[in-house]
Amino acid sequence: MSIHVIARLTARPEHRDDVARALGPLVAGSRAEPGNRRYDLFAAADGSPVFHIVEAYDDEAALQAHRDSAHYRSYRATVVDWLAAPPEVHVLEPLDVAGA
Repeated sequence: MSIHVIARLTARPEHRDDVARALGPLVAGSRAEPGNRRYDLFAAADGSPVFHIVEAYDDEAALQAHRDSAHYRSYRATVVDWLAAPPEVHVLEPLDVAGA
Protein backbone atom coordinates (compact mmCIF):
# COMPACT_ATOMS: atom_id res chain seq x y z
CA MET A 1 0.00 0.00 0.00
CA SER A 2 1.32 3.44 -0.85
CA ILE A 3 2.23 6.00 1.78
CA HIS A 4 1.31 9.66 1.43
CA VAL A 5 2.73 12.61 3.32
CA ILE A 6 1.59 16.19 3.66
CA ALA A 7 4.14 18.52 5.21
CA ARG A 8 3.57 22.15 6.20
CA LEU A 9 6.60 24.41 6.61
CA THR A 10 6.32 27.89 8.06
CA ALA A 11 9.33 30.07 7.41
CA ARG A 12 10.26 33.09 9.42
CA PRO A 13 8.98 35.96 7.24
CA GLU A 14 12.47 37.34 6.67
CA HIS A 15 13.63 33.89 5.48
CA ARG A 16 10.74 33.02 3.15
CA ASP A 17 12.91 33.35 0.03
CA ASP A 18 15.79 31.44 1.66
CA VAL A 19 13.51 28.52 2.47
CA ALA A 20 12.02 28.59 -1.03
CA ARG A 21 15.52 28.40 -2.57
CA ALA A 22 16.52 25.58 -0.23
CA LEU A 23 13.45 23.58 -1.25
CA GLY A 24 14.56 23.39 -4.91
CA PRO A 25 17.32 20.78 -4.44
CA LEU A 26 15.11 18.86 -1.99
CA VAL A 27 12.32 18.59 -4.54
CA ALA A 28 14.67 17.57 -7.36
CA GLY A 29 16.46 14.96 -5.26
CA SER A 30 13.25 13.56 -3.82
CA ARG A 31 11.60 13.15 -7.22
CA ALA A 32 14.60 11.09 -8.36
CA GLU A 33 14.40 8.63 -5.45
CA PRO A 34 13.42 5.04 -6.16
CA GLY A 35 10.00 4.45 -4.64
CA ASN A 36 8.94 8.09 -4.88
CA ARG A 37 5.64 8.56 -6.72
CA ARG A 38 5.08 12.25 -6.10
CA TYR A 39 6.84 15.22 -4.56
CA ASP A 40 5.05 18.51 -5.20
CA LEU A 41 5.76 21.85 -3.57
CA PHE A 42 3.15 24.55 -3.03
CA ALA A 43 3.41 28.06 -1.66
CA ALA A 44 0.59 29.84 0.14
CA ALA A 45 -1.42 31.82 -2.40
CA ASP A 46 -1.62 34.81 -0.07
CA GLY A 47 2.17 35.28 -0.08
CA SER A 48 2.58 34.21 3.53
CA PRO A 49 5.75 32.28 4.39
CA VAL A 50 3.97 28.91 4.38
CA PHE A 51 4.86 26.00 2.11
CA HIS A 52 3.17 22.63 1.67
CA ILE A 53 4.77 19.50 0.28
CA VAL A 54 2.58 16.66 -0.99
CA GLU A 55 4.48 13.39 -1.20
CA ALA A 56 3.73 9.78 -2.13
CA TYR A 57 5.92 6.70 -1.77
CA ASP A 58 5.60 3.06 -2.74
CA ASP A 59 5.88 1.93 0.86
CA GLU A 60 7.31 2.66 4.30
CA ALA A 61 10.79 1.63 3.19
CA ALA A 62 10.76 4.25 0.42
CA LEU A 63 9.63 6.91 2.90
CA GLN A 64 12.42 5.94 5.29
CA ALA A 65 14.96 6.02 2.45
CA HIS A 66 13.78 9.56 1.70
CA ARG A 67 14.29 10.58 5.32
CA ASP A 68 17.77 9.04 5.26
CA SER A 69 18.81 10.68 1.98
CA ALA A 70 21.61 13.20 1.80
CA HIS A 71 19.43 15.84 0.14
CA TYR A 72 16.80 15.56 2.90
CA ARG A 73 19.36 15.76 5.70
CA SER A 74 21.08 18.69 4.00
CA TYR A 75 17.80 20.56 3.58
CA ARG A 76 16.85 20.04 7.25
CA ALA A 77 20.25 21.27 8.45
CA THR A 78 20.10 24.30 6.15
CA VAL A 79 16.64 25.57 7.13
CA VAL A 80 16.55 24.76 10.83
CA ASP A 81 17.10 28.39 11.88
CA TRP A 82 14.90 29.78 9.10
CA LEU A 83 11.68 28.09 10.21
CA ALA A 84 9.23 29.73 12.61
CA ALA A 85 8.20 26.32 13.98
CA PRO A 86 9.08 22.67 13.45
CA PRO A 87 7.59 21.23 10.25
CA GLU A 88 4.13 19.70 10.60
CA VAL A 89 4.26 16.28 8.96
CA HIS A 90 1.24 14.04 8.48
CA VAL A 91 1.77 10.49 7.20
CA LEU A 92 -1.40 9.15 5.57
CA GLU A 93 -2.64 5.91 4.11
CA PRO A 94 -5.33 5.78 1.41
CA LEU A 95 -8.79 4.95 2.69
CA ASP A 96 -10.74 2.54 0.52
CA VAL A 97 -14.33 3.72 0.49
CA ALA A 98 -15.38 1.92 -2.70
CA GLY A 99 -17.16 -0.78 -0.71
CA ALA A 100 -18.89 1.66 1.63
